[in-house]
Amino acid sequence: MAKSNFLLVNLNEPKTKKLAETITSETSRKILNHLAEKEDTEANIAKLLDLPISTVHYHLQKLQEANLISAEEFHYSQKGREMLHYKLANKYIIIAPKAISGLKEKLKGILPAALAALGISAVIKFMQSASQAVPAMETAESLVADAAPEMAMKIAEEAPIIQQPDIALWFLIGSMAALVIYVLVELIKEKVKK
Repeated sequence: MAKSNFLLVNLNEPKTKKLAETITSETSRKILNHLAEKEDTEANIAKLLDLPISTVHYHLQKLQEANLISAEEFHYSQKGREMLHYKLANKYIIIAPKAISGLKEKLKGILPAALAALGISAVIKFMQSASQAVPAMETAESLVADAAPEMAMKIAEEAPIIQQPDIALWFLIGSMAALVIYVLVELIKEKVKK
């Protein structure tokens, strides 16, 4: 599943209290401000902020539990110990007074996919219209019309007009239908769990 840039918290959830306690701590805010500038290790943060390493360790753990920072990379110290690199999780915190569930939550989840489908269909439409701007058949038809005007008129009258399907429109319809089916399946799964 794709990484979400939003941290949705409900005021009634226990994790909201932990999040509030974490971001109201002056030490946690100092660490967050430091990590906003660059990712760093626990030892470097303690040294630069002039804090005991145990305090930094405690607050880094609390910030990780609150999903405000992450430690995905590491290197080995000279003593062979694993040194984690902490960085901001780059998440927007959304505090909702009530739990968001059902259709609204599912629609919020698929909004990026819907926007991507709209963008892709716009690119397809642009490419399709650009390719039809100078068809090779017009050049061939003009050569035939110059050489034998009567024959060209007869061919033009008898030839059926062929229109290409609007691929961009069909792509958009298909992708939106797939997203609607996905939302419906997820809602049915949620109801079956209850």
